[in-house]
Amino acid sequence: MWISPKFKLLLIKEFERLKQEEQKQLGWSAKRELSKINYRIHTEAIKNNLIPQKLNKEQINFVYAEEADVLNMALFGMTAKEWREKNTNLNGNMRDYASIDELICLANLENLNSVFISYGLTQAERLERLNKIAISQIKILSENNMKYLNNNEENI
Repeated sequence: MWISPKFKLLLIKEFERLKQEEQKQLGWSAKRELSKINYRIHTEAIKNNLIPQKLNKEQINFVYAEEADVLNMALFGMTAKEWREKNTNLNGNMRDYASIDELICLANLENLNSVFISYGLTQAERLERLNKIAISQIKILSENNMKYLNNNEENI
């Protein structure tokens, strides 16, 4: 760094960039964990309100998968199966590749869907409401991020 002030500035900026990337990754991991925890609330609502007592294990798994796809359709516009067919080269599931904004929205949708289930709304009614909410929340979250990015650019 003593060789050139320009080089010192370059090192500082690169260090700041790396720290920002690290924080983004930590934020994504935390949001992914949050959506996993909220999924428990969602599955409890399904178990308590949608699963009849006389189903076998395969039928029960189908009900859970179908409800997960309600959330997937509301937020991502496709089912898990459709995503896997489009992304054969990727490991994991669509939620593993979701943005932080999408994960925040997903956590909210899981909670809302569990409430809608307990209210006795049909799957079609829930999907329509959840989709409207997802569109609204993603718009708000992305506008917030744009403001944040613009403010940061002005400070550089």
